[in-house]
Amino acid sequence: MSGTAATSVTPADPQKISVLFVCLGNICRSTMAEGVFRSIVKDKSSPYYNLIGKVDSCGTGGYHIGDEPDSRTMSTLEDNGITNYVHSARRLRDSDFREFDYIFAMDNGNLADLGRWKSRSKNSSSSKAQVMLFGEFSGTGKKEVVQDPYYVGRDAFEKAFEQCKRFSTNFLQQTFPDVTKAA
Repeated sequence: MSGTAATSVTPADPQKISVLFVCLGNICRSTMAEGVFRSIVKDKSSPYYNLIGKVDSCGTGGYHIGDEPDSRTMSTLEDNGITNYVHSARRLRDSDFREFDYIFAMDNGNLADLGRWKSRSKNSSSSKAQVMLFGEFSGTGKKEVVQDPYYVGRDAFEKAFEQCKRFSTNFLQQTFPDVTKAA
């Protein structure tokens, strides 16, 4: 069930954990991941409801600051029953490395950008974030990337949704192995 054997996921403290999803522009993949993850953990009937605190998404680039998610992201979420997701695109901040327990990159380019950003950020020594590829929780034994669907089309948004749901579920099950699934 785990993403890779080398990945060990344990929250730093027993309080609620926080999760940030990152892509390039913050209108497709990271917002898809945030919407899916929120739908799983923020429902009061979810066994994870009291275990997850802050959930957000952002981009490494500032191309779409203030924009809503891509309409294809929103329609994919809505087609899968997620109808209450609202987001305004933002860019990564130095403080994100201190405020979030987990920062998940959608692809290897995003992961490299996060590494560079973190090394240049002020107070990088106070970072608590575990920065990793979201696809480490693929459940296949291999890391996967969430390809940018922006120029591809609707099928790519559906694939991104499927990956985000699977990765979210695997991350939660691996992070909280003693939590029973909702009936």
